[in-house]
Amino acid sequence: MIVLYCVAFISGLFTILAPCIWPLLPIVLADVTQSKSKRRPLGITAGVALSFAFFTLAISALESSIGFSPNVLRKLAVVVLLVIGFSMVVPALSRRMESSISRLAGRFGGMGRNQRSDFSGGFITGLALGVVWTPCSGPILASVATLAATNKVSLQVIFVTLIYVAGVSIPLFGFAVGGQKLLAKSRRLSKHTARIQIASGVVMILTAVAIYTNYDKTIETKLLNSIPSYSSALTKIESGSGVAKALAKLKGTKEIPGSITGDQSGLFNANSTAPEFKGITQWLNATGAQTLASLKGKVVLIDFWTYSCINCIRTLPHVIAWYNKYHSSGFEVIGVSTPEFAFEKQASNVTNAIKQFKIPYPVALDNNYDTWNAYNNQYWPAEYLIDANGQIRRTEFGEGNYPESEQAIRTLLANAGHTVTVAPTDLPDTTPQTQLTPETYFGSNRSQFGYPTPNYPNGTFTIPVQKSVPLDQFALGGKWLIQPDFIQSSAGSTVSEHFDASKVFMILNPGKSRSGRVTVTYNGKPLIGALAGSDLINGVITVNSDRLYNIFDSGAAMSDGTLQFTFQDHGIQAFTFTFG
Repeated sequence: MIVLYCVAFISGLFTILAPCIWPLLPIVLADVTQSKSKRRPLGITAGVALSFAFFTLAISALESSIGFSPNVLRKLAVVVLLVIGFSMVVPALSRRMESSISRLAGRFGGMGRNQRSDFSGGFITGLALGVVWTPCSGPILASVATLAATNKVSLQVIFVTLIYVAGVSIPLFGFAVGGQKLLAKSRRLSKHTARIQIASGVVMILTAVAIYTNYDKTIETKLLNSIPSYSSALTKIESGSGVAKALAKLKGTKEIPGSITGDQSGLFNANSTAPEFKGITQWLNATGAQTLASLKGKVVLIDFWTYSCINCIRTLPHVIAWYNKYHSSGFEVIGVSTPEFAFEKQASNVTNAIKQFKIPYPVALDNNYDTWNAYNNQYWPAEYLIDANGQIRRTEFGEGNYPESEQAIRTLLANAGHTVTVAPTDLPDTTPQTQLTPETYFGSNRSQFGYPTPNYPNGTFTIPVQKSVPLDQFALGGKWLIQPDFIQSSAGSTVSEHFDASKVFMILNPGKSRSGRVTVTYNGKPLIGALAGSDLINGVITVNSDRLYNIFDSGAAMSDGTLQFTFQDHGIQAFTFTFG
């Protein structure tokens, strides 16, 4: 963890150089023109640090517990910045605000009135800036945001966030003090202090308006377009194997993401009591509620899955085959459908998936993650093999190792006194054996592969279309509504993805419309013919349900190319790309 802490601090230090913070720097400079005291920059820095750290860690909990909207807070922060800007332009308003702030800050012990006003005024500005600032998210901050979004904030997560914020605060304070000193020492500038303050107020107002209209992100995108390798160079320090291992540990995983498997040093890699099912909202494909207690004496496989997960879909044929082959010999399978996205909570959608994949065993809807948390699970898919005595004897996270899992099933059945005479199954293992483009999320909570901006906050943005996209990254174009788990199209908006894989899938939802159309090109030409996935007809996807769509399929051959999706209709929701 020491490596992670050090890199988090260094990343924070270098954030001042990133284009995502540049639109906020004029506000910092504008605010410090109101005072010659260092308490003003200190107040701004403290406000940014406090509000950014708090809302990064707590906004998801507030949103889920009391329905708190981050967009409302962002708009309120912009209003605060506008009021401060107007107070700098109108001296009478400035004096009233200064008096009010001084009274509010009266608790600061021995400080004089001006000192209280200086610190508190800067602190209020900093609080607002911390709310509207969205950093260029590298792996460290993306992991923190993901853990916060799933309400898994531990002391270590808090510590990493505070270290990152400390790194940000040092150069930010230096920048504010430096700008303040430059104004104070320059004789030419000091003669025009009043005019400079009015001009600074205008700059603050314009910047606040840009933030409110999301034009700051357009500026950021244009900056990154002009220096495309600059942002990736800033986050390169976060890409080392030491950081990846520390982040995996922070998330509670056993391996680095992308190589998720259980310990295969033996056929049986676990020995603990299996938790009972908890908080199941509905049982599907079953005559009633199932319990592990009622299944004692049988060998049971618990399969955590969700129907739009491509890794789960590739695992299903093996799980179904095992159930069909060994069910009569005392083997049971319970599918636990734990949703990754909101639409996967709908029982009708899961029922349709059960029919589509011809799942013969009971499926539990674990919409509140109660059973998921009881098993301390982290992955889709995840297999927990339980013996006749109710002990977990083998775990398998992710795809693959099917022969070993089947042999474990057969051994536990034999140990329980069940006769197994049938031969093992002979299904092909479709687990990808080469390095693929990683799964790519679009929503503000988990987006990290966007180009040239890694992620966007919640809100509506008009984004320039990119001429080219680096490998393993995507680029948005046109007008998009960004939400925590998905992005929503306007007519004509685009997504471009430069991938390296043999298959490409996309999770789409028609939204409020019953149907929507998306046209797809591959390397600039309509995607038709042999490379078109099963959900493309003449280069067009018809989005008529919430599910995983098969977009591109080159068979076994890996392809390095760019797909561009043009959304013909308003309101289509896109969640993620997955690859095979």
